[in-house]
Amino acid sequence: MRIILLGPPGAGKGTQARVLAERLGLAHISTGDLLRQNVTSGTDLGKEAKGHMDEGALVPDELVNKMLGRRFDAPDIKNGFILDGYPRNLNQAKELDQILKEKSSGIDLVIYLNTSEAVIVQRLTGRRVCKSCGANFHIKNMPPKAEGICDNCSSALYQRNDDNVETIKTRLQVYDNVSAPLISYYTQAGKLKRLNADGGAGPVLEKMVRLIKLS
Repeated sequence: MRIILLGPPGAGKGTQARVLAERLGLAHISTGDLLRQNVTSGTDLGKEAKGHMDEGALVPDELVNKMLGRRFDAPDIKNGFILDGYPRNLNQAKELDQILKEKSSGIDLVIYLNTSEAVIVQRLTGRRVCKSCGANFHIKNMPPKAEGICDNCSSALYQRNDDNVETIKTRLQVYDNVSAPLISYYTQAGKLKRLNADGGAGPVLEKMVRLIKLS
């Protein structure tokens, strides 16, 4: 099954995508991870992307689309995948459909993690990120074993500059404006299902599993 997880910043897409993919035996595809892997591995696409990044520019959609196209050819995709962090807008959604169409494939289900502003603010202001491996923790919901230290690589954790109340609210407004056409696109296609994601990670995961089994 080929699934997209959508939702505002702080909805838990990344965390849920990893756990859900493992639970269902699907590949987890994060465009952020995919970009870092290509840059680290020194692929031709990675080198081109690094050139944009070194200049402080965004990596063009065309490059990300090419990376996705190659990723979709990997053997672990045969049982399906969960896409996290992409598409972010209507143009990317249409490009994704075209990429998959060329591979005689398509998206089966889009899950929108509907999350209230109060919950998002609580999650993001308490988020801590590892400086080395990028792992996410939360001072209340998912604290590290040792305060300020990553469980995975023992590097220091930090709080992102944009994880403050004022910036979070601005990001949510921007997300709502950009995502509205995207949500409408998948709704009209009959593929979008909304799910209340205000609860804990465990209960939300079980809701998604039940939703997928019914789809």
